[in-house]
Amino acid sequence: MKKLALNENLLLTIEKPARYIGNEINSVIKDPAKAEIRFAMCFPDVYEIGMSHLGMKILYEQFNRRSDVYCERVFSPWPDLHAVMKQQKIPLFALESQDAIQDFDFIGITLQYEMCYTNILQILDLAQIPFIAAQRTQDMPIVIGGGPCAYNPEPIAAFFDLFYIGEGEVSYDALFDLYKEAKKQNYTRMEFLTRAASIPGIYAPQCYDVSYHADGTVAAMQPNMPGVPKTVKKQVVMDLSNAVYPEKPVVPYIKITQDRVVLEIMRGCIRGCRFCQAGQIYRPTREKDVEILKQHADRMLKSTGYDEISLTSLSSSDYSKLEELITYLIDRYQDKGVNISLPSLRIDAFSLDVMNKVQDIRKSSLTFAPEAGSQRMRDLINKGLTQEMILQGARLAFAGGWQKVKLYFMLGLPYETQEDMRAIAELANQIAVQYYEIPKERRNGKCQITISTSFFVPKPFTPFQWAPMYSPQEYLRRAKVVNESVKSQINKKSLKYNWHEADVTVLEGIFARGDRRLSRVIQYAYEDGALFDAWTEFYDNNRWQRAFKKAGIDPDFYTKRVRSEEERFPWDFIDDGVSKEYLLREWKKAGRKEVTKNCRAQCSACGAKQFGGGVCFENQD
Repeated sequence: MKKLALNENLLLTIEKPARYIGNEINSVIKDPAKAEIRFAMCFPDVYEIGMSHLGMKILYEQFNRRSDVYCERVFSPWPDLHAVMKQQKIPLFALESQDAIQDFDFIGITLQYEMCYTNILQILDLAQIPFIAAQRTQDMPIVIGGGPCAYNPEPIAAFFDLFYIGEGEVSYDALFDLYKEAKKQNYTRMEFLTRAASIPGIYAPQCYDVSYHADGTVAAMQPNMPGVPKTVKKQVVMDLSNAVYPEKPVVPYIKITQDRVVLEIMRGCIRGCRFCQAGQIYRPTREKDVEILKQHADRMLKSTGYDEISLTSLSSSDYSKLEELITYLIDRYQDKGVNISLPSLRIDAFSLDVMNKVQDIRKSSLTFAPEAGSQRMRDLINKGLTQEMILQGARLAFAGGWQKVKLYFMLGLPYETQEDMRAIAELANQIAVQYYEIPKERRNGKCQITISTSFFVPKPFTPFQWAPMYSPQEYLRRAKVVNESVKSQINKKSLKYNWHEADVTVLEGIFARGDRRLSRVIQYAYEDGALFDAWTEFYDNNRWQRAFKKAGIDPDFYTKRVRSEEERFPWDFIDDGVSKEYLLREWKKAGRKEVTKNCRAQCSACGAKQFGGGVCFENQD
């Protein structure tokens, strides 16, 4: 075992030292001296969260299959270790080799959640690399970001040399080959970035200039270097069945958030919920071949020793071979003590029958996500669920032996009324009614229904990207309306209500639709101590208010105003395959409470047909 970057005495003083020592089962160990490219794969959150992220596992596998690339993992040090590393000037290191990542060729940072933006600066800070990309020298790593937040990279553009837009399986090989050529030909840093910008899906912020109107909105975004495209097109893996997948994922020494084998069965979603960014940016919907999924499941369970496998997608019920796959897993593994987890299921007779076979009903709870309490709001957001569907699902679940139900809703949606807020509690009560209509001798005790509301955040590339947000005070007022309504229900003793933090929601919304000027705010907040803002115990709204004031930026500009149909958004230079015209049509249909059919039922001309596959071609001439 190589000498650790942290000595043993120091490890004994910090929480969960196993986060930092590496050498887990299935981790990749190579000779760093033989690697032409060293890549630090960073997740800007704690180890337990980052190690649960599927995208990071896929790229770790893909990069390390190349003999000329050594990809190692890096996670945000917890605040206790962060303080020690700052005090003792210990550079941030990769788990596999324990080498300082400041000496690597690339630092790749996963952009999964806006509230991790200060952790990006933590990684750069501890790596002893300048925050601002334009200040980095020739011998410093290329910092590249990717993930869902890269679909609006502008608030953090100043910190990155490159962004990867889309699914990483497609263009990284071309980027690595260009980098090797750049080293041979002694390209300057800027020459490499300019050439990289011509690779499909690669965005180099320094190669573009942004101008603004007097009202603060974006006027134009233009390339400032020859050969750089005006539009960056997202990259999509159309042959998902034969794409790289980790059959020997790393097995941590400590329990992580998703401590199980993860089997991705499809990408994309046919449903078209108007609030959902993932449902738009991952179009078109693509399925994996069921036989390949069986092979993946067998090999991953064998290589890891896990006793649980989770089938993951945005809407698992829509996978066409779900019954065959579930039957195979039950027949092969249930008697071997392997549990099967099925998130993202629509609650219907088939789904409940499946869950009845794979779950311990007395211990588990069912999850419904109606998102809105009234039918009017469900139509407005294009959820595709009627009240009768929801109640019928509840009746079937309760008849099947379940008694615990989790309900997820959003507050602060566009056009929401007081009646819509109260309808959340009323729907929960109606679900409880279904339980108490079962004869008492057939019940499993008292019904437990947990209602959770998050506050709505408009995201880029959704029909709601034009929508305003409310103040934290207004969000909390709406939560109070729901809370009072819960207390007034007949079955209130069976209902429990939780809601999210409003300050965090508003900040998330600012960064989701923000522009380049916000990078100063993020830097000021980090320098004032902001870190792990996704964690309630560390978030301090006062720090952020001071940062906005210091930067001379009014946060209300990004949240409260109504965006015009003609406004140019900071992310409009990205072609994600879904046209702005389609999104605007859906925004207007939301105002009329009109429902759009799912992709299998009818094509809605979103633009994703250009990729040449997926369910876009089903039932089409």
